[in-house]
Amino acid sequence: MEHKKFKRRLRHILSVPFIWLMLIPLLVLDLFMFLYHQICFRLYGIPLVKRKEYVKIDRHKLKYLRALEKINCAYCGYANGLLHYASRIAGDTEKYWCGIKHEKTRGFKEPKHHEEFLEYGDEASFRGKYRQN
Repeated sequence: MEHKKFKRRLRHILSVPFIWLMLIPLLVLDLFMFLYHQICFRLYGIPLVKRKEYVKIDRHKLKYLRALEKINCAYCGYANGLLHYASRIAGDTEKYWCGIKHEKTRGFKEPKHHEEFLEYGDEASFRGKYRQN
């Protein structure tokens, strides 16, 4: 049993640099997503997405977590919340520019925000919605 615990701990230790290195692209994404969201959504007239509805860092308040666990929980709350927030912004952008569903193929997991999109191949609906000239 001790051997399994050691191997598990070793795998965790080896993965830590890769997990924490992801913080750099996440911070860069956060900055550019903020700029894009604030500028383009205002120009397009798309309602702004409330960041606080997606990014939540609160598990560090749990008294039963150790210090390192609290730091890891804060990281996960930030990383997953940011990606959820970014996905929402990307989805709203997609809907504004071209809300067309993808072709139905086996195994593809259609995003939830595509429910209201036009059906793939429905040219008449597309022209009516996006080319009203």
